[in-house]
Amino acid sequence: MFRFDVNDAVFLEQKETIEKALSSNPKTEKMLRNLIRRVIFQARAETMQNIQFKYGDPREAVKSVRTSVYRKVLGGNINIYNSRKRHESSGYEPPRKQRSSFARGGNRHPRSARTQQIMDYGPMDRGFILRFVNSGTNRRISLGGNRGRIAGNHSFTSSSESAMNRAVDTLSTLIDNELENILNKNT
Repeated sequence: MFRFDVNDAVFLEQKETIEKALSSNPKTEKMLRNLIRRVIFQARAETMQNIQFKYGDPREAVKSVRTSVYRKVLGGNINIYNSRKRHESSGYEPPRKQRSSFARGGNRHPRSARTQQIMDYGPMDRGFILRFVNSGTNRRISLGGNRGRIAGNHSFTSSSESAMNRAVDTLSTLIDNELENILNKNT
């Protein structure tokens, strides 16, 4: 017959350590959300850097790439949807060029209210521009003029997917390191 004695103090200490490492622990959950927020912001910066416009981005529409960290579940995302609040006006005026030295400058038609509204969108509110560039548009006609169509380049989709895949890898490494620190601190 064998006799097996268990040291209750060691067992309870290990149980307490494991409970500290669980995501149901508020401190651990907060730490996980902070790690998620950090890698999501890195992925956002990488995505913003990889978005390319054919003729440049003078109004900085790439700043409208948004991030969110979920409250009820552990996770987050990057998107180009409109935010719920309006940000500051850009105050941007497009450059005007005269075609020749004898030409009279200026536009003969006043700006419509809708045109002025679009001109006043700030960089954080220009997500619709990124959606146009990303997925493209059909042929557009305005006031009898053909405005053409935008061919989608899917730059947001491809760059955000690759950035999020790298963020997942980084997050798993960070979580492993943090859990290892928690477990080593209590042993």
